[in-house]
Amino acid sequence: MNNSDEFFMREALKEAQKAFDENEVPIGAVAVFKNQIIGRGHNRTEGLKDPTAHAEILAITAAANALNAWRLSEVTIYTTVEPCIMCAGALVFARVKKIVFGARDRKFGGCGSIFNIVNEKKLNHQIEVVEEILKDDALKLIKTFFTKKRKKKLVD
Repeated sequence: MNNSDEFFMREALKEAQKAFDENEVPIGAVAVFKNQIIGRGHNRTEGLKDPTAHAEILAITAAANALNAWRLSEVTIYTTVEPCIMCAGALVFARVKKIVFGARDRKFGGCGSIFNIVNEKKLNHQIEVVEEILKDDALKLIKTFFTKKRKKKLVD
């Protein structure tokens, strides 16, 4: 792990905390271009009533707006949890250069856990992947969130 990966993952974790505070699944993402954050996102599916409002989708939309381009070939996405299959597909379409994530997603992961969409040779673009950066921090936030949800269901 290099220092910049840790720095930008901490920024993604700040986004995940925002999701947690909004009672959303706590996943956060930042888009980085030339060592600058050009896009941020955190899960907002509940608040926006939009199944596509995942952290990565919101971060790549912000990055595309910042660069005024849909091809993000020099952008790295930092996300606290492995992108799901939907987000992995969007990252391929956006031509993202690299994905750095914290924890694996064994239910929906699109970067190797379930499918490996980002490195599918049948597609016209593959993405470099770095994993397990600040994994324990990401897992702690997710576990705390779902523990809180389960306790609330028992009380209700």
